[in-house]
Amino acid sequence: MDKTVYIRLRHRIQVHPNDVITIEKIALIVGDKELTDKLKKIVIHKVQLRDKNMVVIDIMHVLKEIRKFDRQIDIQALGTNQTIVEIVYKKKKLSPLLFCIVWLLLFIGAGLAIMNFHEDVSMQAVHQRIYKIVTGRENDQPLILQIPYSLGLGLGMILFFNHLFKKRINEEPSPLEVEIFNYQLDLDQYVAMNENKENINTNDHDNK
Repeated sequence: MDKTVYIRLRHRIQVHPNDVITIEKIALIVGDKELTDKLKKIVIHKVQLRDKNMVVIDIMHVLKEIRKFDRQIDIQALGTNQTIVEIVYKKKKLSPLLFCIVWLLLFIGAGLAIMNFHEDVSMQAVHQRIYKIVTGRENDQPLILQIPYSLGLGLGMILFFNHLFKKRINEEPSPLEVEIFNYQLDLDQYVAMNENKENINTNDHDNK
């Protein structure tokens, strides 16, 4: 039997309380089928209440468990060195009253932000000036410009965020999705550096 295996940790997985995390859940493993089938069943961690929301599993812990199983295995680790395990708890039902309050606050806040911006840049005066240039007449409320502008503002927001309610307009990610993705990467990096038990143990040993 060829005892060379290639292992690559997944970046992030989701589990539930009391789940048992095996190598199969956190990593892709390639090698002799008979051997990899056995390695996939090795238990790496059991989710407990003390784990709270996040657990970081380091490649060193995985290699240690494989070595316990068979010291003769030649392990080739590829890719990332940590897997972030997110523990998903049962979500509480959202109160309709709380939803309405939050929606109302966001709606009013967004409306005030748009109105204050338009007041700062004198948008009404700009519309009046454009109307006079085009028609040669004064009009304090050029609705022929203001109504299409308002509709275009809403349409522009839909195109910018690339969503109409839950429906995506095209496959291109919106700027908001890109920002959330970048934030998630930064958060994962922080968690990997500060919640990794292997790193903490190493630092404690060095201090001693």
